[in-house]
Amino acid sequence: MTMAEITTIAALYLLWKSQMRRRAKRCRFWVHPILQKCIQLGEFHHLLQELRLDDSRFQRYFRLTGAQFEDLLARVGARISRQDTNYRRSISAAERLSICLRYLATGDSFRTIANSFRVGVSTVSLIVPAVVTAIWDCLVEEFMAVPTTEEWRSIAEGFEERWNFPLCCGAVDGKHVVLKAPAHSGSQYHNYKGTFSIVLLAVVDSRYCFRVIDVGGYGRTSDGGILANSAFGRALRSGTLQLPADRLLPGADHRGPQPHVFVADEAFPLRRNLMRPFPGRTLTRDRRIYNYRLSRARLVVENAFGILASQWRMYRRAMELQPDIAEKCVKATCVLHNFLRKTTPAPAMRGSISDGVVEPLPGLGRLAANNSAREAIRVRETFAAYFSAEGTVPWQANV
Repeated sequence: MTMAEITTIAALYLLWKSQMRRRAKRCRFWVHPILQKCIQLGEFHHLLQELRLDDSRFQRYFRLTGAQFEDLLARVGARISRQDTNYRRSISAAERLSICLRYLATGDSFRTIANSFRVGVSTVSLIVPAVVTAIWDCLVEEFMAVPTTEEWRSIAEGFEERWNFPLCCGAVDGKHVVLKAPAHSGSQYHNYKGTFSIVLLAVVDSRYCFRVIDVGGYGRTSDGGILANSAFGRALRSGTLQLPADRLLPGADHRGPQPHVFVADEAFPLRRNLMRPFPGRTLTRDRRIYNYRLSRARLVVENAFGILASQWRMYRRAMELQPDIAEKCVKATCVLHNFLRKTTPAPAMRGSISDGVVEPLPGLGRLAANNSAREAIRVRETFAAYFSAEGTVPWQANV
C-alpha cells in the first residue's frame, strides 16, 4: 500500500469519526433524562393531584374549579387527545389542558411551563396553540354565539334594569394586547402607548359577558378604524345585525320610537345605533347628565377587560408569541371568561346607586370633529332630553 493510499484512508477515517461525533452530540438523547422523570416528578402527576383535594387552591392555580375543569375537559378532550405509538406514550388530554390553562393563567414563558411539567419546550409550543383552538371551537357556539333578535332585546332589558340605560344592546371598546415586537412587522403593531400590540374589540352585555369580539387588528389602528374593519362594524352599518325594531322609551311615548343602540367612548364615531359622549368641556346640564349616564353604562366593558386581565395573567406581560397564535389565545380566554361567568354562581348586583353619592365626571377635553348624520345627532339629543326628564334618577342630581 502506497503512502498516498494510507493518507487517503486515514483522512476518510477521520472524516467518518468526525461525522459520528457530531451525530452523537446532536442525537445524544431520545428523551432527556430530566424529562423522563415527568411521571415521578412532573407538576401534573403530583401537584395537580394534591390540588384536587383543595378546590380553592385548585381554582387559584387554574382559574377553574375542579368541576369546571372536568366539564371543560369533557368538551375538548376528544379534540386534543393524541394516540400512543410504538415509541412513546402520548401526553394525556388532561395534561395538555393543564399545560394550556397554566400558560393562560400565568403568562410564563414556554420554557418555564415546560420545566414545571417536565416536557419539552417544543412540546409546549405545539400544545398551547392546539388547545386554545379547541377551546374556542368547542365553546363558541354555546357561550359566545352572535345574539339573535330576542337575545339583543334581553340584553337591552338588562342594561335598563341594572344600569338605567334603556334600549342599550351592549358596551363597545377596544383593548391593546401587548406583544413582543413581531419580526419584520415594521410599525404595523406599534401603538400610541409606545408598545406593540394587537387589538381586542369587544361588545359586552350588562353582566360582563363578551357577546361579540374581533381580535387581531394592528395596534397602530384606532378603535374607530378597528370597528370599521370588523365584521361587527360592517353588520352595524349595513343593518344586518338583527337588532330589535325601534321602541318607545319608557314613559316617553311623545318622543317617538327610538333605535336600539350600543354605547362607546369618544374614540368611536357617532351613528344611529352607536352613541358616544358629547364633546367639549362647557356643556349644558342635559348633556352632562347624558355623558354621565352613557359613561356609567359603558363601564361594563372596562370592568369586563379588568376581570379578564385579572383571571388570565398573560395579559399582564408582553406575550412572546406570533400574532396569529396570540389571537387564538385571546379568543380562548374570552370564551373561557363567559364559560366561567355562566357556570359560577355570582352574587346579585344592585341595579342603581342607593347611597345617593355620585362622583362628577372629569372633563373630557376637546374632541375631534365628527361629521355625524343628522339622524344620529337627533337620537343622541333625544336620549339627552329623556335622561333629564322622564328617565331621570334621583342620584344623577349630584353630577
